[in-house]
Amino acid sequence: MKFLLDTHLLLWAAGQPDRLPMSAFKLLEDLENDLYFSAASLWEISIKNTLGREDFQVEPRLLRRGLLDNGYTEILISSEHTVTIDILPPIHKDPFDRMLIAQSLIEGIILLTADSTVASYGSTIRLCS
Repeated sequence: MKFLLDTHLLLWAAGQPDRLPMSAFKLLEDLENDLYFSAASLWEISIKNTLGREDFQVEPRLLRRGLLDNGYTEILISSEHTVTIDILPPIHKDPFDRMLIAQSLIEGIILLTADSTVASYGSTIRLCS
């Protein structure tokens, strides 16, 4: 299966695997699964890192290189992704999460998240708890 990791799961997988929910850990360890990350997550990490957020203290360039070196595929942000955001119900206001949701819809990839609000968007989202 194809899985897009939300930003927190991505950070935990790369630097704090003990924080990953067991269900996410199992999916990430399964070599049959294809793992993806979004340019939106790196954008979010870059912004929040420069703002001094404790939970985003990672060098985005190193993270990107490490993900690519470990077999993750990057999903770039397209205009199709951006225009899809306006059809999403206003359940969640975080623009980065909304972009990830739109990307999962357009790309047909399951978005893995530990955020129950994000998971409420439906069938292309899987809650890992």
